[in-house]
Amino acid sequence: MQRTPIELRHLQTLLALRDTGSVSRAALWLHLTQSALSHQIKALEDFYGLPLFVRKSAPLVFTPAGKRLLALAEDVVPAVDEAGRDLTRLAQGTQGTLRIAVECHTCFDWLMPAMDAFRQRWPEVELDIVSGFHADPIGLLHQDRADLAIISEHEEGEAVDFHPLFRFQMMALMANDHPLAAKSHVDAEDFRDETLITYPVPDDMLDIVRQVLRPAGIEPTRRTTELTVAILQLVASRRGLAALPLWAITGYLERRYVSARPITPQGLTAELWAATLPATTVRPYIGEFVSIMRETSLLTLPGIELI
Repeated sequence: MQRTPIELRHLQTLLALRDTGSVSRAALWLHLTQSALSHQIKALEDFYGLPLFVRKSAPLVFTPAGKRLLALAEDVVPAVDEAGRDLTRLAQGTQGTLRIAVECHTCFDWLMPAMDAFRQRWPEVELDIVSGFHADPIGLLHQDRADLAIISEHEEGEAVDFHPLFRFQMMALMANDHPLAAKSHVDAEDFRDETLITYPVPDDMLDIVRQVLRPAGIEPTRRTTELTVAILQLVASRRGLAALPLWAITGYLERRYVSARPITPQGLTAELWAATLPATTVRPYIGEFVSIMRETSLLTLPGIELI
């Protein structure tokens, strides 16, 4: 009998290709280099003598052979994942908690879909967001008030495990008729005589201040508000400028409510990470939630890049 080279990792790769639509994005999803993923695909194609997808198609188009293996993947991978979760339940019991602390005001746009997907896989785990905004979510981990923290910066030496989520672009927001809307990008100097509208958080948590304004010695007038929609309303009425993630404002830009420009010629990028105590390695469902956050973000948020 002919030995088949099909392994679970091959089937997981096919699902990643289906969901992301490209080899490069699938490689990021699977924590592989693009070269390693391409080699994996080519090994399957060489064994069977059939291409699995149309090269240079965007989004990726599967061949009949690719569709057949994809159908197998759609049956097998979920079944294997479900069996793994069941074995974990048998070994550790069915009860558990996952309390999430968030320092990012705009994170709920992508966090809620991830939580919904997690509940379908782990319905017995009590999932909750620690109420309120927290300037030190890692402190909540050490106080046993949270099991996972969403943070924008990670520092080596902390007694926690850091899990990369994604990188994204911060955009400067201005009214549609603001003179800065005529520029291709804005610089630190453009903020000098403006009012900067932000969330009421420490400056070290504001990428626009930490990475752009403070190094340039720019200290604009400040105004704060808790709500994203309030920031956008103030910007639209020419009360000041703001800086928000591209994925958080795409709908408003499509409706031409405000205008957005890159910050500096190179653009201003920021990152999000998850942090857990090392002891959470005994609770595999927390690790799965990290994977779900990465997966749902890659599929639903515009302009992000997995770290």
